[in-house]
Parts: sequence; C-alpha cells; structure tokens
Amino acid sequence: MSDLEKQLAQIIATKQLVSLFQPIISLASQNIFSFEALIRGPSNSILHNPLSLFSYANKFNRVMDLEHTCRKVSIRQYVNLNFSQKLFLNISPKVLLHPDFKQGETLRFLKQSGLSPESVVIEITEQQPIDDFDLMRDAVNHYRGMGFEIALDDLGTGYSGLRLWTELMPDYVKIDRHFIQGIDKDRVKLNFVRSIQDMASASNCQIIAEGIETEAEFLAVESLGIPFVQGYYFARPVCNPTTELDKNLFNVLQKNQDQLINPSKSIVSIIKQITPVKPETKVLEVLKIFQKSTQIEFIPIVNNDICTGLIYKDKFLTKLFASQYGIELYGKKPIALFLQNVPQTFDKNIAIESVSQKLTDHLKTDSAFIITDKNCYLGVGTIIDLLEEITCQQIKNAQHANPLTLLPGITPINEQMNYLLKSEQPFAIGYFDLDYFKPFNDHYGYNAGDKMIKLVTSVLQKTLVSKIDYIGHIGGDDFIVIFRNPNWLQDCKIILQTFETEVLNLYSAEDRQHKGINGHDRQGNSCFFPLSSLSIGIIEEHATASCSSHIEVSDLAAEAKHQAKLITGNSYFINKRLAKYITCAA
Repeated sequence: MSDLEKQLAQIIATKQLVSLFQPIISLASQNIFSFEALIRGPSNSILHNPLSLFSYANKFNRVMDLEHTCRKVSIRQYVNLNFSQKLFLNISPKVLLHPDFKQGETLRFLKQSGLSPESVVIEITEQQPIDDFDLMRDAVNHYRGMGFEIALDDLGTGYSGLRLWTELMPDYVKIDRHFIQGIDKDRVKLNFVRSIQDMASASNCQIIAEGIETEAEFLAVESLGIPFVQGYYFARPVCNPTTELDKNLFNVLQKNQDQLINPSKSIVSIIKQITPVKPETKVLEVLKIFQKSTQIEFIPIVNNDICTGLIYKDKFLTKLFASQYGIELYGKKPIALFLQNVPQTFDKNIAIESVSQKLTDHLKTDSAFIITDKNCYLGVGTIIDLLEEITCQQIKNAQHANPLTLLPGITPINEQMNYLLKSEQPFAIGYFDLDYFKPFNDHYGYNAGDKMIKLVTSVLQKTLVSKIDYIGHIGGDDFIVIFRNPNWLQDCKIILQTFETEVLNLYSAEDRQHKGINGHDRQGNSCFFPLSSLSIGIIEEHATASCSSHIEVSDLAAEAKHQAKLITGNSYFINKRLAKYITCAA
C-alpha cells in the first residue's frame, strides 16, 4: 500500500474531512433557499482539493467509503448550524445504486441527526457513464418515495446530460459554470441557457445557475427567468455561513429595471394593503382574523419588515380542520409552522410587464406575491389584478401595433422617445430600411414581401436580446430601434451580417446565382435590381441628447437613413449631428 493510499485510508477512518456550505439563492424571494455541502480534505495534504481527493479515492477503489464519510460529516456539521434551509448533498450514481445506500443507511443517520429527508436534496454528480438508465430511474424513484428531492448537477459536462434529465425528471437541474461564465458577452451561451430554462419550464423543473461571479453574469441570468443562482458573487463556501444576504447585491436589478423604457405602470399600482402577522402569532389568532374578515384570502407573515410567507385561507382551513382535533393540535402553535413555499417578491417600482414575465418564467401556482419598498414589506399583489392590468395594456398596445409584425407602431415609438428625452436618459436610434424591396415585392408577390418584412423582424428580435432595447415597425419596410444597450454598433453589424445570409433563402436559385432580379423601375423601364439589402441610419447618444422632442430625433434619423442607402449593400451610417459623419460598409 502506497503512502498516499494509507493517507486516504486514514482520512476516511478518522473522518479528517471538513464540509463547507455555499448558499443557493432564490431570486423570487432574494433570500437563501438552500445550502450545498462541499467537502475538503486536510488542509496540509495533497488530498485537500476535492478533485484530488475523489480522483485518488477512485484510483484506490475507496469512492464508496469516502462518499459515505462525506455524507456523515456534512450532515453532522449542517445539523449543528441549526439552519432551516434545504441541504444539497452530492452523490455519485455508483453510490446511489449501491445496496447499502438503498437499504437506508443514510436515511437512518439523517433521522438520528434530527434531519428529515424532505430537508435534503440528492445532487447527482455524473462522474462516470451510466450503463443502466432503467435501474437509475428506479433508484431515484425509490429515494423520492422516502421524501428526498433530486437534483442533476453540472448539466452540459456529463456523459449523458439531457438523456439523464429526461429519464430521471429531477426537481432541480444545475447548469454547469462553463455556460454561466461570460454569459453576458457570449450569445451562444445566452441562447443555450435560455433553451435550458424553456425545457425546465415545460418539464416542471427548477434551474440553478452555478458559478455566477460578476454583476453582469447575474443580470444576464436573471433576465432569462432562472429561479435559483449560486456563485462567488453572492457568497463563497465556508464552514459557518450566514443565513442573511447582503441586499445590496440585488440593487443592480432595480438599477437595470430603471433602464427599461417608459413602463406603463409599476407594480405598486395594483397593491393591496393587508395587515401582516408575526411568525410567532398563534394559529388560533389567525383563524379569528379569517373568521372576522371574510373577504381576506391570505395573510402575510412578516418578521423585522421581511415577508417570510403567505398563509392562504383555503389551505390553512383545510389543514386545520383535516381532523376533528385540528384546533387542539395546532391552535396554540406558531403560524410559521403552516408556511411552505416563500412567495415571489418584487420592488414597488418594477414594471408590471416585468413582474408578469418573471411569474410566467417561474411557473408557480401561487395566486399572490409580495410587493416591497427597499426590501421591506409594503403590501401584496394578486395574479388576478395583474392579469387585468396586463390585458388593458395589451388592448392599448394592439391599437398601435403593426398588424403584420405586431411590433409597436409610430405612436408608442414617439412616446418612448419623448419619455427618454424628458427623463434625460441616454439612447441611440437605429432606422432600418430595406433596399430594393419594391422590385422584390413586384417580382415575387405580396406574400413573399411579407416574408421579407417578417425576416427583418426575426433578425432584430433574435439579435437584440436585451430587454432594455425597443423595437418598432413604423410601416412598410421601415423599422426603428431605440437602443439602450451600449453595444448597439456591434448589434447592428450582426444584424446586417445575419440578414445578408438569411435573405438568400427568399430568392430562387437562379436569382441567387445572378445576384439579383430583372424588373422595371418606376418609369416602366427594364432594370436589373441587386438582391435586397438592409440599410441602417444611426444616431449616437450624444446626438439624441441634443434633441428636444421625437420630431428632431426623427429628422436626424431620416437623414442618417438617407445617407446609409447611398452605400452599396448591407451598410450603416452614423449621424453625429453637427460633428462629422462616419460611413462604413458592413
């Protein structure tokens, strides 16, 4: 036996392991939802790093023993912390399928420690290929039956990630940090994570984005509707973590919200003022409140200005009167025992549209949510009131939307520009216009012309993923984009390149070969027209800032578009007002 093997055996035998705990954050409540246990070996050993520790354990065929010891150490340390949040425990499939584990040894240790299976999430770490998916699925269902929840770790790096997801249908899926790092600068990663979130919503699964280290990564992930996050941006793994988060970490969300263009209304407009009760309030007192105020459907539970949950009348009464001894059993106990899921929380200034999107992304069945002021409880909003307001707004928007693309028309665009000018918020303008669209429309017909208009719409929407940009269709083949994202020039270049490639699909093979079509000009003369291209007239932020109304902005944009159309092919022209003009082909 080598010295290293002896050292590993000694570590396992004497439990020379330390568990660190890193919080997993719920973005809905902006609080800690759970902690993941992360093991470390002796600090003065080559086996301190978990990668080395498990690598040598695998080499010396001691993985089962090591994982068993890790679980005991993590559970014991976590119980001593006396936390109420869930605990994520990493377990490899090989161990999960082992007879000793299936026989409930870990379950017995949990009960001895005073921790219930409902408080533990088994996080499956796929370090080796899985040979038998049927056996794995049966094992997972076995542990679910005991009360455990299941998480799939490091999606995107394992041997069979998506297959394993569909086979096991986990409660949580963790996206590997590789796809999160730099997501704010990488469209491929952004779209990959967006697709994962869409799949999760369809399969009633919750996504956890791990490895968030920067504010920009946090904003990108939050914009996709990811419900849970983890990473150094929030907290590093430590032995004795705090259960309180620095609320300043979330100020960036409000700052980002402030950049949204002229929201119709903020969520505070539908607030309901409901007097809360404290977590220690007796169940019998809450019952009296519901009996006295029959119109109240829920009561907020607030402690030190922070709402920790909602008590729904129907669920409360059902549990209380499930047996004839319900009042005797629960009457004198604190109402906090009736709390289950933490409701979603929104600052009073967040736009109604943004709240609606987040509620849709998270697919929660709660009928109400919390409205706060500087993270302190302010009141409650209901889904019914939100839907009513959204419906009214949609009707208003539809009155001014382009019937073909359903994009906002000239009236809301002008309103947005006037709002930004009045509030002195910087923005750039992009005026998009198709070249040689009329000859194409005449040659291929109106249906093909509509397809080209929709192509422009699609390219704009796929490229401009930032929620703070505003896309409008002012009629015909003319589009306006109000840019709030400072990367507008890079976006314009991508739009031109994408359109140049995709527009070829609208032409016949013969016309593509000839790089154009034969037609007639406005005087009826035979002419050859090149393939349609896109021209963009751009006004920079400092130029729009010198304008007093949308009329002046529109004049500058029209001038910039005219100059752009003088450039051959897909191109843009930046109008710097009285400074100088810059032209550049795509």
